[in-house]
Amino acid sequence: QVLLGESGGGLVQAGGSLRLSCAASGSTFSSRAMGWFRQAPGKERENVAAINWRGGGIYYADSVKGRFTISRDNAKTLVYLQMNSLKPEDTAVYYCAAGRTDTAGRAESEYDYWGQGTQVTVSS
Repeated sequence: QVLLGESGGGLVQAGGSLRLSCAASGSTFSSRAMGWFRQAPGKERENVAAINWRGGGIYYADSVKGRFTISRDNAKTLVYLQMNSLKPEDTAVYYCAAGRTDTAGRAESEYDYWGQGTQVTVSS
């Protein structure tokens, strides 16, 4: 089992930055891919970024490519999402998720543990 807890969300002006952190517990964390998802009001949850168990195989959604950076520290069991040049359309609840395997994936079905989410609000 993997327990996940996100932090770092908040209110920021457009063009600003935030760094989300996801603290994980569980012996299998370092062997799992990790992903960040987000869900905006009235929209389906979407994959924003994913990273494989060793820190490679990184995927970004087109909407965040060049602005967001995913990384992980297996020794500290942490996953990060650095978000720069934030836009109002980035407003959403952001979730981290632990993958079923060591390979980064884009589909929700590839993840079996989820955090409770952290709100990110970007004002114009």
